Amino acid sequence: MENQDLQIQELEKTIRILRKKLERSEKERSQIEAHMEAKEFLLKQVIAKLQESQQTLEQRSHDLEIALADLNAMQVQLIQSEKMSALGNTVAGIAHEINNPIGFIYGNLRYLTEHTQNLLKLLNLYERNFPEAPAEICLEREAIDIKFIEEDLPKIVQSMQVGSQRIRDIVLALRNFARLDEVGYKSVDINEGIENTLMVLQPKLANIQVIKQYGELPLVKCAAGDLNQVFMNIFLNAIDAIAQKNTNLTTQDFAGEISIRTQLRSDRQVAIEIADNGVGIPTKVMNKVFDTFFTTKVVGKGTGLGLAIARQIVAEKHGGNIEVDSQLGQGTTFTIQLPIDSQSMKCQELPRF
Repeated sequence: MENQDLQIQELEKTIRILRKKLERSEKERSQIEAHMEAKEFLLKQVIAKLQESQQTLEQRSHDLEIALADLNAMQVQLIQSEKMSALGNTVAGIAHEINNPIGFIYGNLRYLTEHTQNLLKLLNLYERNFPEAPAEICLEREAIDIKFIEEDLPKIVQSMQVGSQRIRDIVLALRNFARLDEVGYKSVDINEGIENTLMVLQPKLANIQVIKQYGELPLVKCAAGDLNQVFMNIFLNAIDAIAQKNTNLTTQDFAGEISIRTQLRSDRQVAIEIADNGVGIPTKVMNKVFDTFFTTKVVGKGTGLGLAIARQIVAEKHGGNIEVDSQLGQGTTFTIQLPIDSQSMKCQELPRF
């Protein structure tokens, strides 16, 4: 009996010890859980801060990309403005210097024609009324071949008139190309603008066939001088591409060709297609041709600004679109689409290049 009581006492003692240990364990577990909750809370705060920092960095990165794009666009605008200003002043100076003397020559050609006709008429009267001229006069008539002079002199005057008219047309094309006397958006003939640009580039087009398919277009409200710069840049690219292909070929059978087609589309947009049969553009760089400072030309031959400026003028200034399609070795086609009233489109949000 006593043994049983001792065993029960020992068992109760053991139970008390175990209960105390259990209480301590529960207390430690509660402390650990509280500690873990605190750590988890801190971890969530850290994660939230990291996510917030990441979002801030992404936003700053996006803002920097936008700022860089704006900076590039501003840089292109400044370069374009400087180029157009220099080009315009040069063209205006040349046109002015040529226009004054050619105007004098052209104006006096009418009097020269009248005087020539009067002198020839007087000479014929002398021949009819004095058929038996002295020997000295007869010898001089034969020496200078008076009959040939009578036939050739009107032709000379006529060719001078044609030449001076041609110079006047070139001067007018130079003035129209620069459009220095027009500020802002004006209603202009796109086909005429292309013709003026071709006239300015005529020396570079001497060995290139230009095929024109001009459609009947309404007047387009636009910044004419800027659009002429777009045409100039695309034509210069075509001329360079044809020259490069001509250099690469071993035979002389290649004939350079630039084709131009304009049309009015149903969505009240004017479309201009300028195609060449030059070297073409590699597929891997097709998506970069409008990037600022990107060029496929050799060092010293290009700045990589021409097409970037063209896209900026067409898209941002006129609310239009410019696309390129090319096959390596076959040629390149640029397609420009412009709304008839470009001024109403210029303030719309447009994709950056």
